[in-house]
Amino acid sequence: MASYAGRGVHGQVVQRLGARIVAGDVAEGDILDVRALGEELDVSLTVMREALKVLAGKGLIDARQKRGTFVRPRSAWNLLDADVIRWRMTGGDGRRLMRDLADIRAVVEPAAAHRAALRRTGADLAALETALAAMERARGGLAAEEEADAAFHRALLAATGNELLARLELILEPGLRERDRLVHAHGDADDPVPSHRRVLAAIRDRDAAGAELAMLDLLAKAAEDLDRAAAHPAHG
Repeated sequence: MASYAGRGVHGQVVQRLGARIVAGDVAEGDILDVRALGEELDVSLTVMREALKVLAGKGLIDARQKRGTFVRPRSAWNLLDADVIRWRMTGGDGRRLMRDLADIRAVVEPAAAHRAALRRTGADLAALETALAAMERARGGLAAEEEADAAFHRALLAATGNELLARLELILEPGLRERDRLVHAHGDADDPVPSHRRVLAAIRDRDAAGAELAMLDLLAKAAEDLDRAAAHPAHG
């Protein structure tokens, strides 16, 4: 789920209102006074309406006759949306988000590595190797590290040969990128290259059990990095 790409005033309104809603500054069920919000943010009603359409698309709000525009229950929010994930991270809900992400990865990725070792093609290996090489070059560059890590895990899912598993990137990638930003900003993360290299080596050797174990080890190291970042948040 890609992040909203709107720029300028329209994009700013989406970001500000979305962040307020996700942080709980505007409670579930609350009615939004669209005109008053427009005056507060110093934007026209046209800009407000367009921004609200974007937020409605993310499941955050809805509008009904005689009720007006209101915040939907959290159960209706698109929690896989990249913007919603980012707003959760900045709004104080990051710990729960990272816990849920770790749970999903623990269920999906060891099994995906196992299947990838059995089913991978030459093209799959090339994609994994390219991502690992990018990871090696990216050390110290946060954006490049984030992109290389996402590319590796995307290629891993694709290497299962299962189209449905491959599409789980839509669930994993936005949260994984936020996790990487948090951990790498801390500056004390374990070097990710060796653990990813072991996963790749087992997949290359068609060692399904070894690939699964290597992924479990990778996830354990990822959890340690996250614990360190949570215990000693970066300042700046």
